[in-house]
Amino acid sequence: MARPLMIFYILVAYILLQFSWWAYLLIDLNQELVESKAGLSQLLSQNRSSSPSGIDYSSELKKRVWMVLGEGTVFLGLLVFGIYKLREAFKKEVALSRQQKNFLLSITHEFKSPLAAVKLNLQTLQRRELEKEQQNNLLKRSLIETERIHLLVENALFATRLESGNFQLYFESIDLSQLLEKLFREYVEKQDHQHSFVSEITPNIHIHGDQLALSSLVYNLLENAEKYSPENTGITLRLKRSGAEALIEVQDEGPGIPEKEKSKIFEKFYRLGNEDTRRTKGTGLGLFIVQQVVALHRGTVQVTENRPQGSIFEIRIKLEKPTTKLNK
Repeated sequence: MARPLMIFYILVAYILLQFSWWAYLLIDLNQELVESKAGLSQLLSQNRSSSPSGIDYSSELKKRVWMVLGEGTVFLGLLVFGIYKLREAFKKEVALSRQQKNFLLSITHEFKSPLAAVKLNLQTLQRRELEKEQQNNLLKRSLIETERIHLLVENALFATRLESGNFQLYFESIDLSQLLEKLFREYVEKQDHQHSFVSEITPNIHIHGDQLALSSLVYNLLENAEKYSPENTGITLRLKRSGAEALIEVQDEGPGIPEKEKSKIFEKFYRLGNEDTRRTKGTGLGLFIVQQVVALHRGTVQVTENRPQGSIFEIRIKLEKPTTKLNK
């Protein structure tokens, strides 16, 4: 992408130089024209033995020069503004192209790893006589890897539907406490227990929302925390009341997120680092889905630092308003 950008800058420089040259020629031409008119007027006055006309050609020349400079300044301003907007659009396209390339590289790797693991496990079951416990372990690992593939496909489809506006939310009264307990339990059961998971969920917290979308939100937050946390570190899912809002927190003990990156991590396909050297799993869709789901629920999401190390993702969604019954 460096070569097209260099060509773009060369063309911009050429246009500006040409514009400056044309402005100079136009001013010079006006000066020659005014001088010619002044000379002709003086010559006619001498032939007619009359006094010169009262036209101030010096003042007329200044007016024409200022007119050229004024119109040229406006045109140059519009030209520079157009070039700036074109450059910004070009940079966005380059960034999007790079992110899409990274996404293709990451999704290929994400599919290749679990498929290879499932294939190896099945080949082992087919070729060897194993004890029942060993067979169960291999089948369990295969199911975990298959679940990874399933979640990847679901995330890709869900992100596409969210972005295209084809996803219709079904809002209903939800016991968020029960939902998070269920999701947390299901998520932990499918893991290899390389992390210690803790839940701190306040009971009887109700909101008005879409259960499927909120489930995707929680799964992606937990997966993101697990992805970036070293082994044998803790991950905490927390739910509590905060004023008139339900506060969901997912806390990890990973490396944390640089301050300048916090505003970018919710962009589609965006991931920290370079795809060729990155070791963490992921496609850059998880946090994009989180941000979209929160926005559809008219909530807020932010990232804060976990002391002494790690990050805390905070989701705030308004509590369901209690219904009051009138006594008859």
